[in-house]
Amino acid sequence: MQEFITPPKHVNFRAKKLFGEMGRIVDGSIAYIDLNGGGSTELHTHEHNHLFIVTEGEARIRLGEETVIIHKDEALLVEGRIPHSCWNNTDGVTKMIGITVI
Repeated sequence: MQEFITPPKHVNFRAKKLFGEMGRIVDGSIAYIDLNGGGSTELHTHEHNHLFIVTEGEARIRLGEETVIIHKDEALLVEGRIPHSCWNNTDGVTKMIGITVI
């Protein structure tokens, strides 16, 4: 994963690139996922992809038989054709942004 950097001519400023070009943004949402929360309760698929960005806590993403953890300040592109679900992976609240891309 890329680390935070201070760009040239910036002071007390840290930035980290989360993603690059990956298609057309359809919509975006913010979610607060409580303890033991998530969904869907069954793995699901669809035509569009999700770009998940965790801003607080961490998320556990089921991708078929695989599990991926997204930590705070990290992002993951989930292909909609892969059966998936998203769950809070902490004892507190996980806050994440979901962007639908095609």
